[in-house]
Amino acid sequence: MNFGQGAIADRPSWRVTLAIAIAVVACATGPIGSPAHGRGLKDVPAHLSTIKPIPAPPGFGGICTKYPWACAADRHKTGLTPEEVQLVKAVNREVNRRVPMVEDRVQYGTDELWTLPGSRGGDCEDLVLLKKQILISRGIPAGNLLIAAVLDRSGRSHAVLVARAGHADLVLDTLTDRVLPWHRTGYSFLKMQSPRAPSRWGAVLAGGIFNPRQ
Repeated sequence: MNFGQGAIADRPSWRVTLAIAIAVVACATGPIGSPAHGRGLKDVPAHLSTIKPIPAPPGFGGICTKYPWACAADRHKTGLTPEEVQLVKAVNREVNRRVPMVEDRVQYGTDELWTLPGSRGGDCEDLVLLKKQILISRGIPAGNLLIAAVLDRSGRSHAVLVARAGHADLVLDTLTDRVLPWHRTGYSFLKMQSPRAPSRWGAVLAGGIFNPRQ
C-alpha cells in the first residue's frame, strides 16, 4: 500500500487520516517497554504452534489469489527489532482508531466476506488484512505476520493478526489498542495460518478455554 501524499487524494476520509497517521508514527521514535510477562506463566510457550492441518475459516477462500501478500512465506526472521515492535503497535492503534467498523451484512449484503476495508470501513477480518498489508509494505517480513481465528473473552468468533517477535507472539486486535503477548489476551486460539505455508491453516487449540489457568 502506497501512503504517499499523491496516492490518497481520491480515497475515503478514513484512508486519508490513516495514511497521514502511519506516516507520522513511522518516523517517530520512543522508548520500547520491556516484554510483559505474567506471573505463574513459566510453562506457557512464547510462540503459538499449529498441531495439525485444518480447513481455513469461511470467507478466507480466494484470499491468496486476490491478495498474494496475505499468504506469502518468502521470507521471515526469528524476531523483530524494537523499532519494528513500535511500528506494530502504532499500526494496530491507528487502524483501530481511524477505520470504521462495519459488518459484512451491512456493507456487502453477505454474512462473510474477507477483503480489505471498503469505503465504509470493514469488520475484524478486513482490518486484520489491512494491518498485515501495511506492515508488509513497511518492511515487516510476511512470514512474521499470521492471521488467527479465535474466540474472544465472551466466546464470540473473532480474527486477530499475530506478529512473531523474538520474545513472544504479539496480537494485533481490533477490540483493543494494546498489543499483548498471545497468552495475555484471554482468547482461545482455534486456528492460524501455517507459519511455513500461510496459504494453509492449522489447528492451534491454545489459551482461553484450552488453558483455563492462564
